[in-house]
Amino acid sequence: MSKLPAPAADGFCAQAWEHTAQLRKAIVEHPFNTGLADGTLDREVFAFYIVQDARYLVGFAQALAAAATRAGNAEDAAFLSGAAQGALVEERRLHAGYVTEFGLTDEEIAGIGTSPSCLAYTSYLRACALTESYPVLLAAVLPCFWVYQHVGSAILESTGDTSGHPYRAWIETYADDAFAEAVLTARELTDRAAATADAETQQQMLEAYTRATEYEWMFWNSAWIKEEWPTAAFLG
Repeated sequence: MSKLPAPAADGFCAQAWEHTAQLRKAIVEHPFNTGLADGTLDREVFAFYIVQDARYLVGFAQALAAAATRAGNAEDAAFLSGAAQGALVEERRLHAGYVTEFGLTDEEIAGIGTSPSCLAYTSYLRACALTESYPVLLAAVLPCFWVYQHVGSAILESTGDTSGHPYRAWIETYADDAFAEAVLTARELTDRAAATADAETQQQMLEAYTRATEYEWMFWNSAWIKEEWPTAAFLG
């Protein structure tokens, strides 16, 4: 497991990390993630999560691709476009493995509706890509990198040996050194964007980072309860 270096004490990421400390603690301690950590998470709950996450990653990748087109240099654009590809290819490969393991058919997957929280989160990121500035968009996509790395590392630290763990592949994906490096790059991009932004934009960045972190909690909670649309009963 790779532990990320502490954010620059005077940078945007340090402020955002501190601002969402209690929310981040609630995410790690959510029963979905504690069940994921000790291996007791119900397989149907995890399968519901995997389906939702695969759908979320499409919107996340679109937001990253939009950010890539607005990056100030080729190196940043390459990272963001590569991260978009990774969201669609590498992480979905992980999902495909679990879908195969759980024996889900295409018909069963299609029968799982997109949850309100999943739609809300992806819609928020797409809206940021269309209407917000480049620094605000970076702040909005950062929690999906950083919070996942934090949760994966926290779970790996609590479980230790993952051999035989039913969710080993998920844990090792997000506690991986290569993923930690990607998170660090995303943080550095965001800090650089904030450093040249005016005070109003920096406040908008903090609000976007906070809202996306709230959506992270909501996403895991929606999987835990296998969230359905409350209006479904009226539509037959």
